[in-house]
Amino acid sequence: MSRFELLVRGGTLVVPYVGTIRADLAVAGGRVAAIGLDIPVSDAATVLDATGKLVFPGAVDAHFHLGIYRPLSVDAAEETRSSLVGGATTVLSYFRTGQHYLNKTGPYETIFPEVLSSVAGHAWTDYGFHLAPMDTAQVREVPSLVEQSGVSSFKYYMFYKGFNLSADSRDAKAFTMSDEYDLGHLYQLMEAVAEAGRSADRRVSLSLHCEQAELMRLFIDRVRADGDPQTLKAYSDARPPLTERVAIGEATTLARATGCAVNLLHLSSGEALAAAREARAAMPGVDMRFEVTLHHLCLSYDELDGLGAKVNPPIRSHADTEALWDGILDGTIGWVASDHACCLEAEKGDELWPALPGFGGTALLYPILLSEGMHKRGLSPTRVAELVSANPARAYGLDGRKGNLLVGYDADLTIVDPDLEQEVTTDLLLSGQDHCPFEGRKVRGWPVATVLRGRIAYQNGQVVGSPTGQFVAR
Repeated sequence: MSRFELLVRGGTLVVPYVGTIRADLAVAGGRVAAIGLDIPVSDAATVLDATGKLVFPGAVDAHFHLGIYRPLSVDAAEETRSSLVGGATTVLSYFRTGQHYLNKTGPYETIFPEVLSSVAGHAWTDYGFHLAPMDTAQVREVPSLVEQSGVSSFKYYMFYKGFNLSADSRDAKAFTMSDEYDLGHLYQLMEAVAEAGRSADRRVSLSLHCEQAELMRLFIDRVRADGDPQTLKAYSDARPPLTERVAIGEATTLARATGCAVNLLHLSSGEALAAAREARAAMPGVDMRFEVTLHHLCLSYDELDGLGAKVNPPIRSHADTEALWDGILDGTIGWVASDHACCLEAEKGDELWPALPGFGGTALLYPILLSEGMHKRGLSPTRVAELVSANPARAYGLDGRKGNLLVGYDADLTIVDPDLEQEVTTDLLLSGQDHCPFEGRKVRGWPVATVLRGRIAYQNGQVVGSPTGQFVAR
């Protein structure tokens, strides 16, 4: 019997917070068992040749949406398959009750097991969930979700507050199936999350979608009154960066009052980033961490036609993408995620307001960071690994298991050819989505193999074997 299940030989290991190391990596029991020079090939049952390539820890795609527009089981199978293409081995998906997802409400005590059952056996990556308490009864479940269900992160959608917007006939209570989804609800949710964090041995946090609903209503009315343009720029004008700034101010003020650790999600604009920086400087005692997405880093309404890239918060200007890259380069941004939400082209249509928001991007996590970050802007490979793997793992209770290549961690990794250039096509990404806003972009730096807990799951453009992803309690 071989000493090791897998040997990754001849590559350069990219170790977050340490640097790059020319070494072999061996796997036993699904975990990293040894790192060293010239580990004998005879000691391993399977050998992967990584000569001339970079070996990164598997990405932790910390912002994902399984089952938002399609059944959970279908999305789990097709969209985590796409994750492997981009070197992601763990996805953390948001889930809430109300319309979309399972289209019902009730206690998470009964609904969350149904979610887990729907995904089990279908996922190609490991997976976890952030949950959104939508009513007071669900807020009361926070302690048990942390202590018994392996959930350490929660969510509040600030733009659902007063959701009877001109662009949508649904009101907040009908859509969210909640009681009073307002700042009072946010405050009591922050109290519950903060208290759970004080009692836990890990970081317990609240993630926030920061857009201010009342201002959105005003700006949507103005845009629609001005000829009702049907463009991505019009959508940005209807939900401008000012709505992010105001919502960030509200959220961080309440975080300071309650002592709640918060994550400001998908900062989309230079103004949102400035507001986040100002909040951090003004409230040094608050644990606040910042996320950006691939699409807000790389797509702009100046360059895109059609509504395929409609998303919340909206795609912004080219100046905003550059401002966000500045936040990556100076260390303000903690991690990059995809906000992956499979949405078919038919659900976009030709009219702006009814078009469903969201699209996929998980297959581009390492490729975009390598091409746009490492090759074009000088990010080190180590910083890339921290942005897409180690930092989200630390933020969301996975450190020690995911997000690194150190001995004892799960053997989740991706072997990257840093100079392989490919043009993005929908077929290349292995998603169930039938379009891609990144279509036609030339990207330099691609995974050629992705390994989950020591098993080759993706190689040479195709998934290997069958789905073996597991739920990870955090």
